[in-house]
Amino acid sequence: MTQTTVYAVVLAAGQSERFGSAKLLADLNGRPLLHHALSAAQGACPGSVCLVVGHRSDEILDTAAGLADLIVMNEEYESGIGSSISRGVQACHDRADAILVVLADQPLVTASHLSELVGTWTGDPDEIIASRFAGIDGPPVLFASGLFDQLGLLSGDVGARQVLLRNAHAVRAVEFEPASVDIDTPADIEELANRQPG
Repeated sequence: MTQTTVYAVVLAAGQSERFGSAKLLADLNGRPLLHHALSAAQGACPGSVCLVVGHRSDEILDTAAGLADLIVMNEEYESGIGSSISRGVQACHDRADAILVVLADQPLVTASHLSELVGTWTGDPDEIIASRFAGIDGPPVLFASGLFDQLGLLSGDVGARQVLLRNAHAVRAVEFEPASVDIDTPADIEELANRQPG
């Protein structure tokens, strides 16, 4: 396979409504939740991490200092995740042969898992490499460049799942059960911290 460029697009624009405050700034094992996602992304795509911000963007950017290579502001973050995916893809469209869509609230996602998604991709421009957990295919997901236009049209609260389902024939999956853990409430962080001391 010829040399390809993969950008990790870390989505950090949401309002954390169920959390009650900016969850990505909340502490998990001595680091802000956001750092776990950005560190994993840098481990898999060093120098090619795109951070999409919106809600409380100044604080998010301060927290992300040194861990993001490309910053994208989503002025329409209140409309939902689809607009953030669209903004991130548009920013990386001419830079990347594939993107990894990474949610900032899946703290057990590791650099090695993201690297495995990249390594599983054959270089086919129409391929999707998804994470499989709890019997479903979901994020983090690698989308090759042939899917960029579809992702760029997403809006509102419609995420990348519709693109994944529409192109089910092109999906390959990598088993990674820890991706089933996401943070929605303070209790989720407390439970995870208790389960993984230190």
